[in-house]
Amino acid sequence: MYSIIQDLWFLFTFYMLIFYSFKSSCMNASDYQYIFVTGATGAIGEAIARNLAHDLKNYVVLVARNKNKAQNTAEDIRSKSGNPNVKYEIVDLSSRRDILSFADRWNLPLHVLVNNAATSPRSRVENENGIELQFATNVLGYLWMIQAFRDTLIQSAPSRIINVASYWAGGLDPKDLEFKRRRYDNNSAYRQSKQANRMLSAVLAEELNPHKVSVVSCHPGDVNSKLSNDLGFGGHESPDQGAMTPVWLAQLPFDELRTGKYYAHKSVESCSFSQDLKSARELYDICNGYV
Repeated sequence: MYSIIQDLWFLFTFYMLIFYSFKSSCMNASDYQYIFVTGATGAIGEAIARNLAHDLKNYVVLVARNKNKAQNTAEDIRSKSGNPNVKYEIVDLSSRRDILSFADRWNLPLHVLVNNAATSPRSRVENENGIELQFATNVLGYLWMIQAFRDTLIQSAPSRIINVASYWAGGLDPKDLEFKRRRYDNNSAYRQSKQANRMLSAVLAEELNPHKVSVVSCHPGDVNSKLSNDLGFGGHESPDQGAMTPVWLAQLPFDELRTGKYYAHKSVESCSFSQDLKSARELYDICNGYV
């Protein structure tokens, strides 16, 4: 009996994949909503990508650093969602050169950019250009992705950028963003990077709003992940719960998005960091000095 059920389930899955593949093949490139999810092999990133892939009109691109993880994650999401248009791109998000190379080879629209990638090494590490890794990935990586795909987002408008930040934010020192003067502590560096995400989102929202590109930041959820473990925490929510707000923001009707705002639990929350536009613009200018 168990074998018969297994065989029936296999046949059902097989024919559903054929059906979805046929349905997808009948769609034109212009019918899709093109979505990037960075850090898509992590707990929250995978959940964001998987939930968005359940809509067959979404063409979901996993942007990640590890090819084996990206390939396995993409295959798993395709199998679970029935969406054949789940692809991956290998990009080191701490490297501006790598991001620009990705932008050069991308020749399709981009409607949703979910900047989710983050790292928090326990000791101070630098990227290939000598920039402290957490600042390079969590802050500059977000900004470089937005700048590299700026024209594509504008041409694809209405489009949106969702910067996954955190309520765990604060302590930003604009004179020591790379912890060259202060003693490096990954928790402090992470909090600083998430404050920066919220601040830069407000400035970018101002800049891109006339082009019908919305920019928001959000707190995802408290998920037990490699990142949270590196910070010394666990997590009480599932990856799907953690991904809920970013996924909701990606699917919200464009006119309902409040650009420049900080969201948590699927609603706007007050954010003193993003409201301080003077400091946010000063930070933006400093970050633009990194080339």
